[in-house]
Amino acid sequence: MVDKIKLMSQPTISVVVPVYNSEGSLRALVERLEPALRALTPSFELILVNDGSRDGSWRVVEELCARHSWVRGFDMMRNYGQHNALLCGLRAAKHELVITMDDDLQHPPEELHKLLARLDGHTDVVYGTPKHEQHGLLRDLASQITKLALQKSMGAETARKVSALRVFRTRLREAFDQYRNPYVSLDVLLTWATTRFAAVEVRHDPRTIGASNYTVSKLLTHAMNMVTGFSTAPLRLASWTGFAFTLVGLGILVYVVLTKVLWGSPVEGFTFLASMIAIFSGAQLFALGIFGEYLARVHFRSMDRPTYAVRCER
Repeated sequence: MVDKIKLMSQPTISVVVPVYNSEGSLRALVERLEPALRALTPSFELILVNDGSRDGSWRVVEELCARHSWVRGFDMMRNYGQHNALLCGLRAAKHELVITMDDDLQHPPEELHKLLARLDGHTDVVYGTPKHEQHGLLRDLASQITKLALQKSMGAETARKVSALRVFRTRLREAFDQYRNPYVSLDVLLTWATTRFAAVEVRHDPRTIGASNYTVSKLLTHAMNMVTGFSTAPLRLASWTGFAFTLVGLGILVYVVLTKVLWGSPVEGFTFLASMIAIFSGAQLFALGIFGEYLARVHFRSMDRPTYAVRCER
């Protein structure tokens, strides 16, 4: 009787998984998720969002939806990106808590209880930080760069421990319910609703089925989108760069004047002049490039491009 009361008092859970070219791992994911979720809550659902997969992932999602009443599926019109797919699933979630995880089984479902145990009255978001990431050197380096960019965007130290495995309260989505932008970072959007973040260490298994779809270039692009889409740090960098080179220019002017006054001869050399012009031109182009990134985002926002579009739902 005590166990039954305890089970009924536990929060209900929606698990959101973005799906991309993972037909080989989806069945195993559902098989391992079901017992893990039943041990945690009496009511749960799994939302699989097919993000324009090129293989038979959507066919497998339809099969799983037909077999399991607690599995729901969304098929995107095209590939929008992992965080766009997560936002789609989050907006469809019906339960009190949302758990997000990858579709490749590198996030073990058996570790979910650790995140829920850390989610207390003083915490709204808990990340599952891998003890040892099972990636290559370049991928790990790109991941660290992305986390540094995320830290600048989030303004929280927890950003260094961010992971695709997270649990948070569903009501946080109210803070960005009206968000309409093709550039999405779920972690930054969560900071619009709360500052109460935490992280716990979890096991991170090696990938045994298929290959990762998150390449180094995609991670770096995501980092650039986060910094320019949710932070003014690059604009400040451009301002400080311009200020620094202004000081350099004043220093060179003082040097030229003193050389003429003290020694009676101007500074000689075409190489010196050409080098200064190249340096200042490079600084100007660097600043213009940053301004261009922001203008491009304003342009895309003015086009009112959708964050995602759903082809069908199961």
